[in-house]
Amino acid sequence: MIAELGVPLAWARGQVAWRGLARALPGDGRPVLVLPGFLADDGTTATLRRTLAAAGYVPHGWALGRNRGVSQALLDAMLARLAAVTRDRPAAVVGWSLGGLYAREIGKRRPDLVERVVTLGSPFSGDIRANNAWRMYERIAGHAVDRLPIAAALAEKPPVPTFALWSARDGIVAPAASRGRTGEADVAIEVACRHVGFTSDPAALRAVLEVLRRAV
Repeated sequence: MIAELGVPLAWARGQVAWRGLARALPGDGRPVLVLPGFLADDGTTATLRRTLAAAGYVPHGWALGRNRGVSQALLDAMLARLAAVTRDRPAAVVGWSLGGLYAREIGKRRPDLVERVVTLGSPFSGDIRANNAWRMYERIAGHAVDRLPIAAALAEKPPVPTFALWSARDGIVAPAASRGRTGEADVAIEVACRHVGFTSDPAALRAVLEVLRRAV
């Protein structure tokens, strides 16, 4: 977990690399909804969204302020946000950490509006407490992590192509929890970055661009 403190260096590398990565891995103009992690907001996904835009996608932040946990009201607001950004074609939904759990639930509820789901270090598999953030989450969100205030089977795969990006170097979420077991995601891809680097590290930016270009 201490190694997560080195993420500013990875962020700095991302500020240098994002243009080149976008040129090398161009997109097709589809909308991409990007969801932040716990206690994060759209500012924390800015590098990823900038990269997506430069590659030719149409990225959207979630526009819901800071992510303070799971609630039915927040899920409903995200579903409304998804509908607003998918007027012409389904969106790819990319979620970092807790945002990835929301991305999977959105994909289950509105598969007609979701082209694919991409999770970045999201703890959807196994023990929900297999991470270093659950105690803080419970204090701030006001509910136990195994008693979410929405109907959700976290390990159940959405009925759309689902990609799980995970890292053996993750200092927050156990790699097995974000990699998933057989049948919980269509494809699991290891990325050489820290947990906090999933939205800015060059390795993570490349991985997201590559996943979005995969045929499904």
